[in-house]
Amino acid sequence: MRWAALLLAISFATAPAVAAEPGAPLDAAGFDALTVGRTLYYNSGGQPYGVEQYLPGRKVVWAFLGDDCRKGEWYEEGGFICFVYEDNPAPQCWTFWDSDQGLVARFRGDPEGLPLIAVEQSPEPMQCLGPNVGV
Repeated sequence: MRWAALLLAISFATAPAVAAEPGAPLDAAGFDALTVGRTLYYNSGGQPYGVEQYLPGRKVVWAFLGDDCRKGEWYEEGGFICFVYEDNPAPQCWTFWDSDQGLVARFRGDPEGLPLIAVEQSPEPMQCLGPNVGV
């Protein structure tokens, strides 16, 4: 019995950390307060995923890691924070939480998928590679 408890404790200690989603999801005011004027760098599954710059007036600039920048905007709908971008007008909706590990985002309709975690933030604008260079 001791061995089983020890093995269980070791498995928890070596399991990859997954961000907890404490408390209530952020609403538009909470999300805006945590993001506006910042550039956030997101990881998924411990790997770099993308970067988003949050501008006043709910405007954003997004880029997957190593990809072109895309301008967009966000809004709140039904408890989700939804984004639309210039190259894809279909809403991309997420639930966001503020956690000890950073801002955590989970895609609507994918509760078992890996969350995005904002692992770094900066007040500096993004460095765009593509058509919107210098945005």
